[in-house]
Amino acid sequence: MSELEAGDRRILAALQQDGRLSNQALALEAQGVITGYAAVLDVDRSGFQFAALMMVTLSRHDASQVARFIAAVRDRPEVIDCYAVTGEADYHLRVVCRDKASYNRFLEDFVFRLPGLAHVRTQLILSEIKSRGPLPV
Repeated sequence: MSELEAGDRRILAALQQDGRLSNQALALEAQGVITGYAAVLDVDRSGFQFAALMMVTLSRHDASQVARFIAAVRDRPEVIDCYAVTGEADYHLRVVCRDKASYNRFLEDFVFRLPGLAHVRTQLILSEIKSRGPLPV
């Protein structure tokens, strides 16, 4: 894709501030720069009191195992974000649940039943400082 023009950058910056703007950005949608629109919910006010970052390491990295893991994670609504990463873990997941008991069920009924996991580490999110910030267009 070609470099964005200054006008396109201004539209993107405005849309990141207010995603309900009029159809002035249709050309950017057609180019694939804008991939969707979403309401950003307040996690606490939505009834989700438990948020965690999970670091997942697979025991094997063959294509079928990786594909099974990715498909399973994509189907779980508790998994808000999933990134393949470098370093000690293979994947970082941001997980949101109603409470600690819900998270425990998520672990026992889903995560610990996934085939091929070597390690799962959890870090609790104590407070959200910045999330879903606008891209520096």
